[in-house]
Amino acid sequence: MSARAALWPGLPADDAVRADDRTPPPDRPGERDWPELLAEAVDAVEAPDAVFAVSRHGRRTLRSGGTAPPPAVPRPDLRYELGSASKAFTALALTQLIQHGPLTGGEPAVTCLHPGRAPGASPVTLAHLVTHTSGLPALPADFFVRALPAWRTNPYARYPGPRVVDAFLRHRPRRRPGTRWHYSNFGVAVLGHAVAAATRTPWEELLAEHVLGPLALDSTGTRPGPGGDAVGHGKDGLTPVPPFDAGGFPAAGAVRATPHDLLTFLEAHLDPRGAPPADALLSVRTPVLRRGLGHRHVHTVGWFRHPTDRGPMYFHSGATLGQQAFLGFRPDTGTALVALCTRRFRAHDPFVATAYALLARA
Repeated sequence: MSARAALWPGLPADDAVRADDRTPPPDRPGERDWPELLAEAVDAVEAPDAVFAVSRHGRRTLRSGGTAPPPAVPRPDLRYELGSASKAFTALALTQLIQHGPLTGGEPAVTCLHPGRAPGASPVTLAHLVTHTSGLPALPADFFVRALPAWRTNPYARYPGPRVVDAFLRHRPRRRPGTRWHYSNFGVAVLGHAVAAATRTPWEELLAEHVLGPLALDSTGTRPGPGGDAVGHGKDGLTPVPPFDAGGFPAAGAVRATPHDLLTFLEAHLDPRGAPPADALLSVRTPVLRRGLGHRHVHTVGWFRHPTDRGPMYFHSGATLGQQAFLGFRPDTGTALVALCTRRFRAHDPFVATAYALLARA
């Protein structure tokens, strides 16, 4: 892997911003095509509830539907579980704390969590954790044993925060941090606990203070509320599943939000200079590492970044035991896309491919 250090934490170079924000050629597809395209996408995913929403230069179009009868609360007004797409919120919160708060990103996580313990010669830092270069596995070694009794309902709930921290403090990495990219829910969960310990503030409060509040995301949170949350379903699309409980992994996957809040979140990334955390929003768009053959896989702090024929697209998907989410945006065309559904991922699931294709053709 090549983990070429870029400009994070900090602001991107002027030329990088101009490359993202250059004036685009005539739009394709046309604005009149979007209602039909979104309706086709809703039908394609075959989920009890589905919402596809797009913002084009601030103009929003939403379509919803599903195989189940319409819920009491309209589908576009429900909050949906984001799963791993929550990491985009976590990355923005951390970047805010680094640029305007007490952190630098270079703090050893072990020092945050256990101040009396020596960090060692090559410690795992907050920057390693958020960029998936910490060397930690996807999940703690004993996660599956503890989660198995609740595997089909809420496995993460059986692994609380203190156990996540203890598993990290006991872990012996096989590779030096910063030398290999490996996607890790474990690592981002540790990040949340380390930042909370370093700032002496619960993770949920940090998220609210540095992201939800500044962006006025009033219908976004980390816990289910009464009557306003979509109900997830199993692979059959019929069996309801309980609301997702992230247990000790809130920074890695606990966010739930309405489609309109998610469009607001993405619109802020499209036009960072018009949003309160402008410098942090610019920073999370900056590439921080490239990996793979020809360095074709590009990552920012919180987003996957793929090229298109006119400019880069940024995206992150996520899933819980009963829901799926896809968030993406393209500065070159002023497009933000939100896709949500209430059916657990199954083999050959069309959800992510459908959402990705819509964003790519925008």
